[in-house]
Amino acid sequence: MLAASLWTEKLWFDSIGFTGVFVTQLVVQIVLFVLGTLVVGGLLWGNMLAAYRTRPEHRRRGTSAVLDRYRDLLEQNAAIAMLLPAGMFGFMAGLSTATQTLPVLAWWNRQTSGVVEPTFGLDITFFMLEYPVWRLAMSLLMSGLVFAFVAAAAVHFAVGNLAPGQGDGRRATRPATVHLSTLGAAVLVVYGLQNLLDRYALVLEQGTLFTGLHYTDANARMDAKLVIAVIAFIVAALFVVNIFWRRTIVPGAGVVLMLVSSLILSMIYPWIVQTLQVRPNEPDRENDYIALHLEATNQAYGIAEREIEEYEAVTQVSPGQLKEDAAALPGIRLMDPQVIGPTFDQLQQVRGYYAFPEILDIDRYTIDGAETDVVVAARELNQANIPDPNWNNLHTVYTHGHGFVSAYGNRRQGNGEPVWITRDIPPVGKIEETQSRIYYGEQSNNFAIVGRAEGQAPIELDSPGGAEGGGEQYNEYDGSGGVPMGNLLGRLLYATRFADINILLSDRVNENSKILYDRTPKQRVEKVAPWLTVDSNTYPAVVEGRLVWIVDAYTTSATYPNSQRVLLRDATSTTQSTALGVQLDQPINYMRNSVKAVVDAYDGAVTLYAWDETDPLLRTWEAAFPGSVTPRSEISDDLMDHLRYPEDLFKVQREVLGRYHVGNPRVWYNGTDVWEVPIDPVQSNERQKEPTYYLSIKWPGDDEPIFSQTAVFVPQNRQNLASYLAVNADASSPNYGQLRILRMSDRRQIDGPGQTQNAITQNPEVAERLLPYTQTRGSASIKFGNLLTLPMGNGLLYVEPIYTERSGNAGAYPALTFVVVRFGEHVGIGSTLQEALDRVFVGDAGAETGELPVTTPDPAQPTPGQTPPQATPAPGQADPGTSTPPTGVVDEAAAIDALNRADTAFDAADAALKAGDLAGYQARLAEAKAATEEAIRALGR
Repeated sequence: MLAASLWTEKLWFDSIGFTGVFVTQLVVQIVLFVLGTLVVGGLLWGNMLAAYRTRPEHRRRGTSAVLDRYRDLLEQNAAIAMLLPAGMFGFMAGLSTATQTLPVLAWWNRQTSGVVEPTFGLDITFFMLEYPVWRLAMSLLMSGLVFAFVAAAAVHFAVGNLAPGQGDGRRATRPATVHLSTLGAAVLVVYGLQNLLDRYALVLEQGTLFTGLHYTDANARMDAKLVIAVIAFIVAALFVVNIFWRRTIVPGAGVVLMLVSSLILSMIYPWIVQTLQVRPNEPDRENDYIALHLEATNQAYGIAEREIEEYEAVTQVSPGQLKEDAAALPGIRLMDPQVIGPTFDQLQQVRGYYAFPEILDIDRYTIDGAETDVVVAARELNQANIPDPNWNNLHTVYTHGHGFVSAYGNRRQGNGEPVWITRDIPPVGKIEETQSRIYYGEQSNNFAIVGRAEGQAPIELDSPGGAEGGGEQYNEYDGSGGVPMGNLLGRLLYATRFADINILLSDRVNENSKILYDRTPKQRVEKVAPWLTVDSNTYPAVVEGRLVWIVDAYTTSATYPNSQRVLLRDATSTTQSTALGVQLDQPINYMRNSVKAVVDAYDGAVTLYAWDETDPLLRTWEAAFPGSVTPRSEISDDLMDHLRYPEDLFKVQREVLGRYHVGNPRVWYNGTDVWEVPIDPVQSNERQKEPTYYLSIKWPGDDEPIFSQTAVFVPQNRQNLASYLAVNADASSPNYGQLRILRMSDRRQIDGPGQTQNAITQNPEVAERLLPYTQTRGSASIKFGNLLTLPMGNGLLYVEPIYTERSGNAGAYPALTFVVVRFGEHVGIGSTLQEALDRVFVGDAGAETGELPVTTPDPAQPTPGQTPPQATPAPGQADPGTSTPPTGVVDEAAAIDALNRADTAFDAADAALKAGDLAGYQARLAEAKAATEEAIRALGR
């Protein structure tokens, strides 16, 4: 089993072109295993053998029957008695050491950063790359020596070199004294070296206030460790002297004094300094160390170059107030990728065995000459919904998904559905796709066997329609991905690896067969680059006509000197984490987006592009695995257009900035200006942090909107807005990665997201428009979309889409029905963003949003949606956003006739869907919608 797993791993790396990564790791693992085994096992065996060879020729018997019996057994089976414990302890040490392959590789190939840690004057890479390995070496050596001392003492005792009593005046023979004294001296020397090494750890440990060096560390603990090391060396010398003096009480007393001194110096003395000197004067004593900590933390998380500006946000409104922000209005994203996943499913799923992710993604494409924010998703195979999940279907028929689907982020059809840019199978639309099959994707969790023998017909389901006569169309994989396994040895290896006898027995496995496995983008990147931490959100893009997955990846460390340590999982968790997946539960205090990885959805090819080429960790790993990383200069223009600032890095920076946006050590210490990430007001029941948002915003003072990732802060334990954070997320921009913060004035309170959401839901006009959905149980429900915050009109504009969905209907999906905005204390709701803005800004926002008219569906997009009842305007109030006719006379006959026609149209739509006729399906649903609306009118509603 182990051999099959190892060899198939090698074949996988061969197929993907990263053989060097596999071989390098394997060789280093073997070397480390042997080294760990030899150090611990060799020390045990060597010292036990040395002790056994010094046994006396004549020894007394009868002092203990048990001891006599053990001595006899040892003499009869000396080799086994010594090799067994040495081998066992050595094997365990070897396994433990082999797990340190990556740290040792990094140490061996270490690169400098040019940044010096001021306390010790060493390059920061000493702490990130060298210190962990030196610590590992000391621990390994100490373990071997301690085990050897105990084992040697046991053998000396067993063979009679050590006596349990005084006897003739000496407890130990001279060979035993020399041997054990030498080992004791060696243990103490290593202990002293560990204390010297631990001085460097003071800039890495979590202290009372922060991670890094404190006053007590610098003025008490550092000297204490030096003194303890000197004492350990002195006591080691006493053990050496004991070889000649043979007075065991002298080194024994030295050990006791050393332990007492260690207790006083490492615990009591620092406690006295902390209690009597630091605590009464903590702000003053720690001031310089806090300043050092702030500087290191800012450097480690890449937030040192942030720009903070005071923002006197206005709250009053006036006509034409958004005139200066006219360029940004058309880019306001109305389609929430966290809400419209079911809409994509219902309108573009085509078959139940296809699926879209629960949370969609945001990207940018140039459509009709204009760069546009686009909601994107890949139509992947969902094996859980395969009609007949037998072995052949799971592994040879349903092998891949098909199609990249995209919609405008700032548009919706008249019925609230997305305006498609690309859709259907095969994909059609304004984004050209020359290869859209998805053999490698986020939901590709099973292995697939592809390839047919000469003359055999294809068996891989390619699309529900498209074949001659309108039936299912099949495909034969011709990509370069996968591992050839058509011969008997290959079938045997993979049958063993996957514990699946069908691989060996199936006639569908032939001489041309390939096996595709480890197919998710994250899996592939993590395997070829195990030194990277992968972002929790992978997104699809069409690059040069091919569907690919873009994976942001990071180099991280937990040993950057004086930088604040955070838990990666906690810092990146939001209300979206359940769907996207949580990060590793590991501490970090350094993070760089060093690599942009691309995984081809058809052949699984992985390309690692160097992104942050100044990162010393990236340069170290490039040296460790030469040729595995492609230079940044080879990123194509088309790919560059789709790279964006990564989510998890921004979330970590957001978390750190909440405390570290201040530069004054006293302000930091006092904690009077701490920000925190607000709870997501839309998903408040989950009590998780608000996610970050991708959208194009126009920063105050800029001429044009910029594709950005944004977030907001509230003061600690408060709900009003403290600041607005944005980072330039456009990788093709020269200002990519620029962090900018708008700090709200302390003189005027601006409501935060939670307060704004409350104001929206409590607003009378909003309540009235939503009344038909909240009052009528069982007919429809409402879903609030993401609450976006934008700096506009010299203030902060909140925009929130509201979706409606029919209840109790298997085919229901969210449709965008209303948009609500808030500026200051003013709330407006409309059927369009333009209408909502005009309601807030006294009938004139001052600019056009560029939306499609709500009453005019795109004629090229006949996809219908549900049309729940609209709210009736308040008496005397005009409502241009609603097309609901006034109450009229009930015509039951006409209503029944219309409902019958709607029912017939729904049946025809189902038949069209089963036949793979997506256009016919959409057309029949349109007929059903029209008939349903006719019935509603006939009922006078």
